Amino acid sequence: MRVKNSLINITAGIVNQIIITLLSFISRSVFISSLGIAYLGVNGLFTNILAMLALAESGIGSSIIYSLYKPVAEKNEEKINVLIKLYKNAYRIISLIILFFGLAIIPFLKYFIKDSNVENINLIFILFLINTISPYFFSHKISFLNVCQKNYIVTAVYSVTSIITTCLKIGILYFTKNYILYLIIEVCINIITGISLSKIINKLYPFLKNKVSSKLDSETKRNIIKNVKAIVVHNIGGYFVFGTDNIIISSFVGITAVGLYSNYNMLINICRTFINQVPNNIYHSIGNLVAKESKDKVYNIFKTVMFMNFWLYSLFGIFLYNIIDPLITLWLGSDFIMSKSVLIILLLIFYERGMRNSISMVKTTAGIFYEDRYASLVRAVINLSISITLVQFLGITGVFIGTLISAIAVPFWITPLLVYKKIFKKSVVNYFIKYGYYAIVTISTCFITSILCSFISVNGFLKLIMIGFTSLLTPNIIFILIFHKTDEFEYLMGIAQNIILKRFNLGKRLNNIKSYITTKNLK
Repeated sequence: MRVKNSLINITAGIVNQIIITLLSFISRSVFISSLGIAYLGVNGLFTNILAMLALAESGIGSSIIYSLYKPVAEKNEEKINVLIKLYKNAYRIISLIILFFGLAIIPFLKYFIKDSNVENINLIFILFLINTISPYFFSHKISFLNVCQKNYIVTAVYSVTSIITTCLKIGILYFTKNYILYLIIEVCINIITGISLSKIINKLYPFLKNKVSSKLDSETKRNIIKNVKAIVVHNIGGYFVFGTDNIIISSFVGITAVGLYSNYNMLINICRTFINQVPNNIYHSIGNLVAKESKDKVYNIFKTVMFMNFWLYSLFGIFLYNIIDPLITLWLGSDFIMSKSVLIILLLIFYERGMRNSISMVKTTAGIFYEDRYASLVRAVINLSISITLVQFLGITGVFIGTLISAIAVPFWITPLLVYKKIFKKSVVNYFIKYGYYAIVTISTCFITSILCSFISVNGFLKLIMIGFTSLLTPNIIFILIFHKTDEFEYLMGIAQNIILKRFNLGKRLNNIKSYITTKNLK
C-alpha cells in the first residue's frame, strides 16, 4: 500500500510539474516583457522578506505532523482530532503574528531596495503578505491528507488552480500590464483553493468535523514542545542561509541583479521541484515506515532512496550545466546571462542539497530535531559572514560561495552522523564512502557529457534540442553501465517492471499464454 500510494503521488506530481513548467516559461516571458526585470527583482526580494516573517511558524507544523504518523497508522481518530485542533488553533495565532510584523515592517522597505523605480511598493508588499497568511487557515487539514499518503488529491487540486491562475495572470499582464491586479488574482485563487481542499477533506474524513472533548496526553505534548523549541532554532538558521540571498544581493548589488538571478533560480527550482516529486511523495510513506518497521528495513529503503537521489540530481545537474546558458540566450537574450562561476556554484548547491534529501528525510520523519538544534545557527553565522564579506569583492558569486561553504561545514557532516548513530546503529563511514563514489561518477559524467555537447555545431532551437537530448541520454547510459548490477538498481527496476505488468495487464496475459502452452503439450 505504501508503494502504491507513493507511485500515485509521484505520477500526479510529475504530470502537474510538466504542465506548470510549460506555463512558467510563458508567464515569465510575458512578465519580463510587460513589467521589466525590476519587478522580477521585487518579486524575489519580498519572497525572502516574508520567509523571515514565516519564522513565526516556529516548527509547530513539522512537530505536529511527526506526532500524527503513529495515530494515523493506528487509525486513532480521537487523537488525530486532538492534534488537528491544536494545529488549527496554533496556525491561526501564527497568521495574526505574521500579519502584525508584516505591517510593522512596511516603513522600512525602502532600506532593502537599491536603485528601483517600482511604484506602489507598500501595496505590493501587503498583497504578498495576504498571500503568505492565507494558507495557514487550511494547512491543518492539507497536512493531515499528506500524512495519509494522499498527496495526489492536493496535487490534482493545485494543478487545476495553478493552470487557471497562470492563464489569468498571463492575460492580465499581456492586456493591462497591471502588477497589482496580477497579485490580487493570485490571492483570490489561493483562498478559493484552500476552501475547496478543506471541503474535499471533510467529505473524505468526516470524523475531522467531530467536536473534540479530550485533551492531548502529557507525553505527546511534552514531545511537541521539545521539538518545537528545536525546530525554531533550525528555522531561524535555515532562513539566514536560504532566505537572505536576495536581500544581500539587492542591498549590495542592486534589484536588477536579483531579477537576473531569479531566472537562473527559476530554472533550477523547476528541476528541483520536478525531482522532488519523487522524495516528497514518498516522504510520508517513509514516516509510516519508521513508525512501523525495523531499522534494517528502513536502512535498505534509505539506500535505495539515496541512490535514486544521486541519479536524479546528477542527471539534472549535468543537464542544467549544459543547457541553462543556451536556453536563457535563446529565450530572453544574452543580456540575461550571468557568469559561469555563478552557475557552477549554484549547481554545486543544487547537488549538495539534493544528495542530502534522503538522509534528511529519515532524520525528520524519525523526529530528530532536538539533537542538532544549534547546527543551523552555526551554519547561518558562517553563511552570513562569508557572503557579506565576499559580495563586496566578488559580487553575486560571493553570496553563493558563502551558502555552499556553510553547507559543507555543518549539515553535510552532522545530519548523517545523527541518523546513522540514532536510527541505523551503523558506522557513518559507509555513507561518506558511497557519497564520495557518487560524486566522482557525477563529475566524470558531467565532463564526458560537456565534451559531447561541445561538438554540436548547429544553432538556434535545434542546438538547444540536441544539447538537451545529449545531456539527458549520455548520463543515463553511463549510470546504467556502472550501476546495473547493484541491489538498489535491481530494486527500482523490480518496481518499474511491476508497474508495467500491472498497467498493461501483462502478468495475466503471460499466465494465460503459459497455461495455453502447457495444455497443448499435455494433449
